[in-house]
Amino acid sequence: MLMKAAGQTNRTRFRKSILRPHLEVGLIEMTIPDKPRSSKQKYRLTKTGRELLEKHPEGEKRNE
Repeated sequence: MLMKAAGQTNRTRFRKSILRPHLEVGLIEMTIPDKPRSSKQKYRLTKTGRELLEKHPEGEKRNE
C-alpha cells in the first residue's frame, strides 16, 4: 500500500529512498521493531509524522 501511494514499483529502491529515510528521521516506525524482516511487519506514523501531516494535509491523498 505504501509503495503504491508513493508511486514506487521496486521494493529495494522503495526501502532505500522512502522507508529508510523516514524511519531515520522519526516520521514512521515499525510495528515490530525487534523483527524488521517479519512478514507481519507494518509501519505507522509517529507523533512527529502525524504532526507534519496535519500541517501539510495536501500530501495525504497523493497519487490518487
